[in-house]
Amino acid sequence: MRQPGHLSIYLCGPTVYGPPHLGHGRATLVYDILRRYLTWTGIQVRLVSNITDIDDKIIDRANRENRPWAEITQKCETMWFSAMAALNVEKPNDIPHATEYVDQMVAMIGELIGLQRAYATSDGVYLSVTSVDDYGLLAHQKLEDMLAGGGDREVFGASEKKHPADFALWKFTKPGEPAWPSPWGEGRPGWHSECVVMSLQLLGEGFDLHCGGADLRFPHHENEVAQSKAAGQQFANFWLHNYWVTQSGEKMSKSLGNTMKVSEILSRFRAIDVRFYLLSAHYRSNLEFSDQALSDASTAFSRIEQFVIRASEKVGEVSLAQVLPKAFQEAMDEDIATPSAFAVIHEFVTNGNTALANNDKDLKDIYVQVRTMLDILGLDPLNKQWQKETSQDSTKALDSLIQSMLKQRNDARASKNFEVADSVRDALNSAGILIEDTSQGSRWSINKETK
Repeated sequence: MRQPGHLSIYLCGPTVYGPPHLGHGRATLVYDILRRYLTWTGIQVRLVSNITDIDDKIIDRANRENRPWAEITQKCETMWFSAMAALNVEKPNDIPHATEYVDQMVAMIGELIGLQRAYATSDGVYLSVTSVDDYGLLAHQKLEDMLAGGGDREVFGASEKKHPADFALWKFTKPGEPAWPSPWGEGRPGWHSECVVMSLQLLGEGFDLHCGGADLRFPHHENEVAQSKAAGQQFANFWLHNYWVTQSGEKMSKSLGNTMKVSEILSRFRAIDVRFYLLSAHYRSNLEFSDQALSDASTAFSRIEQFVIRASEKVGEVSLAQVLPKAFQEAMDEDIATPSAFAVIHEFVTNGNTALANNDKDLKDIYVQVRTMLDILGLDPLNKQWQKETSQDSTKALDSLIQSMLKQRNDARASKNFEVADSVRDALNSAGILIEDTSQGSRWSINKETK
């Protein structure tokens, strides 16, 4: 650590142009667990996670829907934090917005031009990657193999780049787009310039840890490193990348159209079960999504939860432990190995159930250890966060009722009795239940979204 006992973390946050999906939930949970555990060990953690509130995707949606871009970002940011709060994710210490740091971004770009490491074209300002030593090292890519630079838009001016991998630091405005003044012309910052400026402004040079999804390693994180190197500034000392939630082996992504919104999942499963499920695989492994996998996770967590409830009735009020079970701590120390940590909890629960059955004097100690381990993982079912949830039985009963109505509707459609099929759908819609027909069948969600 740069300062003993203090850990500085920067996490690439959301681009707020749509509702968060399950992949976002997993990525955010990984670092929530890291922060919780390190805080428990006595380390003072400062977590900075940004909001990208100006981006091509935001502008594209605003243009499609003829809406102010700021209205979209504000509502989507609210949806983001609402979804994360439902999953019991603690808010970062600092939440910088890209639009708040445009002046600092302009200043950095000016320095890079002055150092002859960046140059202007008719489209914007680009970083010259050949001026940066070891470009591609973080992503394990060779510069000579790169044919496209940083996923930037292919528009007029891009052909003026000195190298195909050169990426935009500043994009000149087009009619109707938001714009800020700069010495080179009105425009807006490139995505890669936003995070490097915000992280260095808030955490300073040589901050400890930079986090994000594995898909951000290149080009985004590589290009952050390139800018800091080009400016002669030391960037993050260490990197941590999480892998994805997948469907049919493909990464869950808005661009692929295979996302599962957090709000939709939470209308059918309890948030505490979803959190348990998202932590069930190691963060450096993909997590394959299916309703069955979530149901299995719900069943597994129910066993833990039922022990906690039964033991609490027997033991009463307790304080959490100051010392963790050695096996649990070793699992967490070994690269935040949550599957191994859960294995320890399951073992304690097995012993606890035996102690309950035998009225064993060890019950209280086991119960306190289980509560402490669950608390560190944000999964203590007796925490007030989870007491607000609809009971599991009510959720299952609702799903059973709706599934019965969906079967009635599907049978009517199969027999071409569309009047009955439509009446079932209308009845569900009037009750606030949305129906989506997919190639895998019909699925439902509670209509929580606001436009």
